[in-house]
Amino acid sequence: MTAAMRQLGPDSDGHWWDREAGVGLGMRRLAIIDLSPAGAQPMISQCGRYVLIFNGEIYNHKQMRGQLEAEGTAPNWRGHSDTEVLLASVAAWGLGRALQASNSMFALAVWDRETRTLNFACDRFGEKPLYYGWMGNTFVFGSELKALAAHPSWAGQIDRSALALLARYGYIAAPHCIFQNIRKLEPGMIATLHWRDAQRSRELPQLSAYWSTRSMVETARRSPIDMGENEAVVEFERLLSDAVGLRMEADVPLGAFLSGGYDSTAVVAMMQQQSARPVRTFTIGFTESGYNEAPFAKEIARHLGTDHTELYVTPQQAMEVIPKLPELYDEPFADSSQIPTYLVSHMARRHVTVALSGDAGDELFGGYSRYFISSRLLPAITGLPHSIRHGSAAAIRKIGAARWDRLFRWLTLGHGRQLTGDRVLKLADLLSSSTKVEGYRHLISAWAHPSDVVIGGTEPKTTVDDDEALSREMNFIEQMMYLDLVSYLPGDILTKVDRATMGVSLEGRIPFLDHRVAEFAWRLPLSHKVKGGDGKLIVKRLVCRHVPKLMMDRPKAGFAVPIEEWLRGPLREWAESLLNANAIASGGFFDAKCVETHWRQHLSGQRNWQARLWPILMFQAWSANLKDWRSARQT
Repeated sequence: MTAAMRQLGPDSDGHWWDREAGVGLGMRRLAIIDLSPAGAQPMISQCGRYVLIFNGEIYNHKQMRGQLEAEGTAPNWRGHSDTEVLLASVAAWGLGRALQASNSMFALAVWDRETRTLNFACDRFGEKPLYYGWMGNTFVFGSELKALAAHPSWAGQIDRSALALLARYGYIAAPHCIFQNIRKLEPGMIATLHWRDAQRSRELPQLSAYWSTRSMVETARRSPIDMGENEAVVEFERLLSDAVGLRMEADVPLGAFLSGGYDSTAVVAMMQQQSARPVRTFTIGFTESGYNEAPFAKEIARHLGTDHTELYVTPQQAMEVIPKLPELYDEPFADSSQIPTYLVSHMARRHVTVALSGDAGDELFGGYSRYFISSRLLPAITGLPHSIRHGSAAAIRKIGAARWDRLFRWLTLGHGRQLTGDRVLKLADLLSSSTKVEGYRHLISAWAHPSDVVIGGTEPKTTVDDDEALSREMNFIEQMMYLDLVSYLPGDILTKVDRATMGVSLEGRIPFLDHRVAEFAWRLPLSHKVKGGDGKLIVKRLVCRHVPKLMMDRPKAGFAVPIEEWLRGPLREWAESLLNANAIASGGFFDAKCVETHWRQHLSGQRNWQARLWPILMFQAWSANLKDWRSARQT
């Protein structure tokens, strides 16, 4: 099972057994802090009671170590790893308090030899994955599904309800998993399995929260920051600088991804300010101008004085990544920016073992354009009478996307953006919504009705459907930011970054997800983050203290590749092999006629169905790779 995760931890392979209890723990290590055998895992506490396996980092382990020593509860230290500090903290304080005291990212498991209790946990925001479940008489868990699939009891039956989630969002939200009887542990949770009872009843672990994003948001909003803009920027810089500084500790080479946007620039500026030598920065460039921010990143790197590396990728090189995606992502995953994320990770790994990124800035500080579009449209739409909304939606759909496209081309004399008809039909979905949250859900959906394409797929509820989780006192933009923080961020963004980095044995670290920065973001008045259709105001003000504003003022390009055009061109043969009627029908998961209609309309240019086709393509490719997993296990 650990051999299946070799790329996750290439430096060592450790195993520990409690044969009397029937429990085994395995760990592949990517050594970052304390490269000596003193940092090896599984690690046993000095008292002999606890055994720990731990994938991640405790950034404030030195402070926690000092506190243990001050209390007189520190063991005789064997080394200086954060794993040893965490284990000593668990022995002294208990798991819940130890995790609350930590500034960290992780997935971990602790076996209590005395009580025969297994506890496992994930970090506050979901940076690291952990899968678990019963397979026959065996309870299994791990950081990757490939490890679970290596077990002889593995069944691996597809969960169609999870497939419906993939069709809607492009990812499968925790606690759901693509496989039946397997779950993903949700962020901020501890799962406890009482082994004696579990062996008899095959019960699932009991879940408890040591951290709740919802509670954090509610508490932060009850104690808003009363500061002027300048004071707030100074405090924000202090917090972010400290978060970055903690994440710069490593006994291996370290660098950062620099896209040229505000978030990554803020992180790199804080790094360079605290570094005695030029920070290593990495950027991917594309030949298509609309997708290329590399020249801006290079200019920013020159201004900040970093040691910058850039790689311009041809369409052919980017497309060569696609066959690797099913192996890289344990579950089918359909955010096409997974391609450049893997490429920049692969390039960075040639030079460093740890890379910081600017992810989560959009969710915490209001950076997505959909926030502004939704906040203007949805309140007005949901305020209209039901009959008017549904009648208007029906009329828009009847006209069809192609006719709307021709109308807009005529109105703009051919200079407007193409396929605006798709956006008009998205408006029809919004008109059909009964609430603002339902409207937002439509806006972020690939398939608004997954049952149209997934055979037998009953879509389960997720955090996006939880209207009660949203405070009525929240501004609608804040409601959208909260929904993204608990759904899109862990399900899409963090999944994309973790799998891409760990797939090349690179550790990614995200300073914006320091819980102190997140709490500050939610204590900050919305006017310090969003105003007049512009977002991330405080991040932009911070960056402009280090980089000239003229260097930053430009439209946001995003981190994407032109999948729409590639599907009609160089990727057409590959896509056709996965989407043809025989391939779809033989799988039995999708409606072959529905898929064929979408594929033909996309090829003809009649519609841009990239968002709907990519999840299906990723599942089809992943499903074919699944056969290799099973063959490897049998071998």
